[in-house]
Amino acid sequence: MRLVLPLLPLLLLSLLPAAHAAPSSTATAPTPITLDQAMADPDWIGTPVEAAWWGWNGQLYYKQKRLGSPLRDTYQLPGANAKLNSGKKVDDAQLANLDGQQMVVNRAGTRAILLRNGDLFERDLKNGALTQITRGVTAISDPQYSSDGGAVQYRSGTDWFSWNRLDRLSAPVALLRAAKDPDAKPEADALRELQLRLIVNLARQKEDRDANRERRHEERRLDATRAPEPIYLGEKVTISGSALSPDGRWLLFVTQDKAAEKGKLGKLARYVTETGYPEADDERARVGRNMPIAQSLKLADLRTGQVREIAFDNLPGIATDPLASLRAEQKLPPLKGNRAVRIDAQRDGIAWTDDGSKAAVRIRAIDNKDGWLANVDLANGALVPVHRISDTAWVNRRAEEFGWLPDNATLWYLSEESGYAHLYTKQGAAPARALTSGQWEVSAVEWSRDGKNAYFMCNRQAPGTYEVCASTAKDGGAREVTSLKGVENFGLSPDNGKLLLRYSTSYMPAQLATVSVSGGKANILTDTRSDAFKARNWVMPELVQVPSTHGAAPIWAKLYRPKQLEAGKRYPIVMFAHGAGYLQNVTERYPVYFREQMFHNLLVEQGYIVLDVDYRASLGYGSAWRTAIYRQMGHPELEDFVDGANWLAAQHQGDIKNVGIYGGSYGGFMSLMALMRAPDIFKSGAALRPVTDWTTYNHEYTANILNTPDIDPQAYKISSPIEYADKLTGNLLIAHGMIDDNVFYQDSVRLSQRLIELKKDNWEMASYPMERHGFVQPEAWYDEYRRIYQLFQRTLK
Repeated sequence: MRLVLPLLPLLLLSLLPAAHAAPSSTATAPTPITLDQAMADPDWIGTPVEAAWWGWNGQLYYKQKRLGSPLRDTYQLPGANAKLNSGKKVDDAQLANLDGQQMVVNRAGTRAILLRNGDLFERDLKNGALTQITRGVTAISDPQYSSDGGAVQYRSGTDWFSWNRLDRLSAPVALLRAAKDPDAKPEADALRELQLRLIVNLARQKEDRDANRERRHEERRLDATRAPEPIYLGEKVTISGSALSPDGRWLLFVTQDKAAEKGKLGKLARYVTETGYPEADDERARVGRNMPIAQSLKLADLRTGQVREIAFDNLPGIATDPLASLRAEQKLPPLKGNRAVRIDAQRDGIAWTDDGSKAAVRIRAIDNKDGWLANVDLANGALVPVHRISDTAWVNRRAEEFGWLPDNATLWYLSEESGYAHLYTKQGAAPARALTSGQWEVSAVEWSRDGKNAYFMCNRQAPGTYEVCASTAKDGGAREVTSLKGVENFGLSPDNGKLLLRYSTSYMPAQLATVSVSGGKANILTDTRSDAFKARNWVMPELVQVPSTHGAAPIWAKLYRPKQLEAGKRYPIVMFAHGAGYLQNVTERYPVYFREQMFHNLLVEQGYIVLDVDYRASLGYGSAWRTAIYRQMGHPELEDFVDGANWLAAQHQGDIKNVGIYGGSYGGFMSLMALMRAPDIFKSGAALRPVTDWTTYNHEYTANILNTPDIDPQAYKISSPIEYADKLTGNLLIAHGMIDDNVFYQDSVRLSQRLIELKKDNWEMASYPMERHGFVQPEAWYDEYRRIYQLFQRTLK
């Protein structure tokens, strides 16, 4: 086990002068990059546009980090046709009159609700007048207009309020209380009944209390100036979320058992502290040790105070256990009754029509195999199923957007039922209509105020080419509105005539542009890159399709290599594995892994070729690609990396005898699987903050893919690198932040102990006492990548 590494040559670590060539894909030699520069504080690149939004009168605002500071400033642009870099910093004294990033425009387009700093405002869109509705210490959320447009409704904690514009009065509409009703009748008790029958004074006192209680209730019911009575739900539940109908008549809310088992929490130790003493924090529980708590859906009639529980019996397949065979294999008792479900009411899991006459609910099975979209029969307190999406692996939560069109009759939603996330509408009992289709995906849907046009993110041209597309509710279809290739997100202007875009390119962090909803040339508004960064000439990644030898679709990847390969030369190969599993790195956008991209430039400069792979499980390629890893994490993905290495050898003069791999988080896990399961291909690897045993990771992510350890222990065994530690023959670097609260440092410590016991050689471990999952300090970044570079230099050349 190596503990100390030699320093890099001084020539490599010195800051080389930058050539003054614009980024280009021509044969111009790339500007040399040093490791120190690549891993430096990214302020030297120029701080990107972090958030952007429309103002009420067409002005634009955006947030940008200050150079050399963690603070953010707000900038203002005069409008959609502003000139490049004409933004002006907004003085702090002017912030109080600005529009917030969250704006809800009314149906007429004349007023808008704003949330800023947890308080609620309303803007008159005709004259710009701003009215503050709340000022308090409890943050406001879920603002909406009442069905008649005369009031603003909002939630504070678990309570709902309505602010009437005419009398400027804010009053409670629904008060939920997870507590015992102080006026509730006592539970039946034989001794109490005996006392009341025998003792006249006790009976008289009870009659007086009952009379006073009924009188209080009657006075409150008949007095419109008083707040409504709270809705008491008892002490055994917690309130998970709620949604008020815009007409103020109904409240849908979600509860769960307060006493449900939360699981044993792990401890996260911190050794470098301000106090000088070691400290420890409670962190998450492990998969299967804190099963998501089953939830219930309830409907309250706010006119009568009646509360009804809405049963899930009507949901198709709710009582069928998709894990029954696995449960039987482990001799576990069969599931009885309905499967447990959850409703994410805090994440738009409930949607009302504008007039409050209809509601739809998105429900998800805790076993992750089914998701349902259902309407609520308000009169009968029952669910009416609209759509069911089932997957033998797991249902994709990124394809769960839904809502109602302004006609108060048409429900729209996303579904992966075709194998790709697409947009559908459904009205009444008529069959659902697919507005979009094809081997590409829809996300981030925003409808025009009249409900005629939908705008959304799309990747029709290629999986990694993202534009804003448009469709119509009447005819469907899709057309690209933008032609920037790397759109990050967008916002529709208050007049619905333009789009505000955040977009990026391979070597340009997110910037701003605007475009008409009809399409055409975008107006570029910002370029916040530094002159030093813009002056550099980079190795432009080539988006390539690697043929799969395992029957999968082509494997998309980014190829970094010299423009001209030397005849007869074989180049050592480095492969990069992105993190998160379900993430897409092979795009035309500025990568999340921008430091790694600069490191790839350095590797090319030093004589390597690099392949950055969107292996199976990556985002953007449909459900079959996403779920290929079900019950076998690290297996299909490894096949894709092996195919990539062989393809480089066959097509780009790659040296198949000298292949390295590295990555962080899921990428670190893949680096371990490559070294331990394909040691004949992968000679060296760096596993950064890696999952080494999936039984130690969190439930929300892991149970989707591997079920739970009690039900599916074999899936965990074949998917965990620690089970293959005895197969390690290559050169391994493990690097991990010691206060990582995502993948615990313990994962790497346990693997290191296993390697010690196996008497393995040619491995090392670097620990970073002050870093979490995502490194922050430039010194830690530099140290980590110095070790990776030295590993490859030492073993692949």
